[in-house]
Amino acid sequence: MNSGEQTKFDTLYHKHQMMLENHGMRPATIDSYSRAVRRVAEKFDCCPDALTPDQMKAYFNALTKSHSWSTVKCDLSGLKFFWEYSLEKDWDWVTIVKPPQIKNLPDILTVGEVEKLLNTVRKIRYRVFLFTTYSMGLRLGETLNLRVADIDGKTMRVHIRDGKGRKDRFVPLPQATLDALRAFWKTHQNPTMIFPNQRGTPETIRTATVPMDREGAQQAMKAAVKDCGIKKKVSVHSLRHSFATHLVEHGVQLRLIQEHLGHSSPQTTAIYTRLTPPSFQNQATAINLLVGGMKIRWSE
Repeated sequence: MNSGEQTKFDTLYHKHQMMLENHGMRPATIDSYSRAVRRVAEKFDCCPDALTPDQMKAYFNALTKSHSWSTVKCDLSGLKFFWEYSLEKDWDWVTIVKPPQIKNLPDILTVGEVEKLLNTVRKIRYRVFLFTTYSMGLRLGETLNLRVADIDGKTMRVHIRDGKGRKDRFVPLPQATLDALRAFWKTHQNPTMIFPNQRGTPETIRTATVPMDREGAQQAMKAAVKDCGIKKKVSVHSLRHSFATHLVEHGVQLRLIQEHLGHSSPQTTAIYTRLTPPSFQNQATAINLLVGGMKIRWSE
């Protein structure tokens, strides 16, 4: 685009990111909503403020052929936000594209498959990472951001901070997970982070202030799935789905599982529920029986 268009775009793009921050959007959402604006600007080589409905229809028609529906929905939301808050215009292009309501059931790993998969992971740091993710039913980002101070070995629970929806919660800490985390922490002794960035010298790792990259964990999971010959469509997040399913199989109440995973409830009253000590103990017992029975190798 010419210099005038570029200057206008830069101003609006900066405003877009500022408004996303002002609306309390998470970094990942800011990233994806900003990428949507960049993508459409690159497509037409101009600032998107003057694009017509026909141009947007052509854009989304091409996007549905080259990208997944999740990307299409994300771009739709990002551009809608850009129009309403950066351009301060009404978004009246509802009929441009309507992504289908797809509700696929996730593939679930059996306990045996999880055990086999974890033992196939080649590097110890990723084996501990994935075991931690599974054994506490965490999201990938929640595991990455675990801090030393979040681990309470006395009460055997972990403080999950700033989860989805910016909600904190406590989850039971299985003894096997505590043992694995302690052994792994001794390899780097970072005073703050459980899974620090592993690049550099031992001293660099010990003083790292950012977690290891998520792509490394995803690739480790992908490689292990392939090495195990597992044909199911699974990812790191599948460990969380599998954990929840295994808890149901072990008789843990759905309300407790909902609290454990940090899911929003369809029932308004569920927001007021809290784990009572007896229920928490029953849940912790079930989790320890589930996780403690696994035989995981903790050597390369």
